[in-house]
Amino acid sequence: MSKTHFGYQQVDESEKVHRVREVFKAVAPQYDLMNDLMSAGLHRLWKRFAVDVCLLRPGQRVLDVAGGTGDMTRLFSRAVGPTGSVWLTDINGAMLATGRDRLIDEGLVVPVAQCDAEHLPFPDRTFDCVCVAFGLRNMTHKDRALAEFRRVLRPGGRAVVLEFSKVWKPFAPVYDAYSFSVLPALGGLIAGNPEAYRYLAESIRMHPGQAELEAMMRDAGFEGVSHFNLTGGVVAVHRGWA
Repeated sequence: MSKTHFGYQQVDESEKVHRVREVFKAVAPQYDLMNDLMSAGLHRLWKRFAVDVCLLRPGQRVLDVAGGTGDMTRLFSRAVGPTGSVWLTDINGAMLATGRDRLIDEGLVVPVAQCDAEHLPFPDRTFDCVCVAFGLRNMTHKDRALAEFRRVLRPGGRAVVLEFSKVWKPFAPVYDAYSFSVLPALGGLIAGNPEAYRYLAESIRMHPGQAELEAMMRDAGFEGVSHFNLTGGVVAVHRGWA
């Protein structure tokens, strides 16, 4: 069986799928709180910027991949309005249930599907925009996922990837110290799972950098690919056109 990385470890591909599922199942109840604490609330600004980059209009159709607890779906729904539609999807049932229930409690009902981003259950040319926020780095075959995003987009549609990336070099020592010391400690204190947040730090380092991800999107068939660095490259928003 083929090997892949789970953080810094080499594991079988099937084992990675299982271990990623268990990580997010464990942290789902405290996921949004941890995001606020880890980023000092900056993740909310990053997500709003990514939604702006999607260039949505009322009436359009959006696919939220690895949508988890639903915060991106909420923003997308506001952008496309009552005449548009947003699908909330995630491979992890616990995360998806948390997001679905939270949105229902807010009075927002959207279609939901538990699915693998590498095998999307949608016809060709279905959506005007596909977005994945902080999910691509957890996928075993990122190239397959990007190809699926391209397949389900209508001509002129956009794929937008919001993900941790390669930080500006002068920031790297402080960023590394924070990632490998503070994050696991916070994860242990708040979520009761320091190992999940050690995996987070490791998975960020294993994820393609800005230029490499641009190249992967071009290989998947996207045109006009570009990226925007945020907070010194801590995260980047990539966009490509179908």
